[in-house]
Amino acid sequence: MQILSFPEVATPADLRVQVREIQEQAWPSERVSDVPAGATTHDPALRPLSMLLADEGTVLAALDILFKGIVHAGRRFSAGGLSAVVTSKQARGRGYGRQLVTAARETMAAQGLDLGLFTCDRPLQAFYESAGWRVLPGAVLIGGTPQDPFPSDQPGFDKVTMADFFSTTGRQAQASFRHSRIRLYPGEIDKLW
Repeated sequence: MQILSFPEVATPADLRVQVREIQEQAWPSERVSDVPAGATTHDPALRPLSMLLADEGTVLAALDILFKGIVHAGRRFSAGGLSAVVTSKQARGRGYGRQLVTAARETMAAQGLDLGLFTCDRPLQAFYESAGWRVLPGAVLIGGTPQDPFPSDQPGFDKVTMADFFSTTGRQAQASFRHSRIRLYPGEIDKLW
């Protein structure tokens, strides 16, 4: 078993096809066969990094890390977030997702980011906490764009914001992120990572 990392655009086509199939299991939407094998799913401006947990060429779990500079409380921070975290139906319940999410948190810290933050459905909070992430109490991520915001506390959403603070700068500012509205604005493609 190994963890593979690629910029999203450089992920080998055979692995990308497997990831799309696993994503289709979790979030049925469009037919996987209708999506070109080399197509990317994220805004390239967010420098997506795909991480895959694979066993002898078979993808068991996958996620993407997105990167962006943000301004919060008058200060600039380098931030990353998890997106499209998924484990194949056949591999669930074996700790593979947790192993990959833990590795992603470690990768984000090693990248020199100030912090990592993302939202998840409330029932998944314990899963992310088991991988080293912490709830950011009262925090709301504002996705989308300044002209068309997409907040994580909109009606019909039951999200919680997860975070970790990696750098000294990030740790010193941690309190300013609690109970705040964080203007992430990742754009129109990745409305809320």
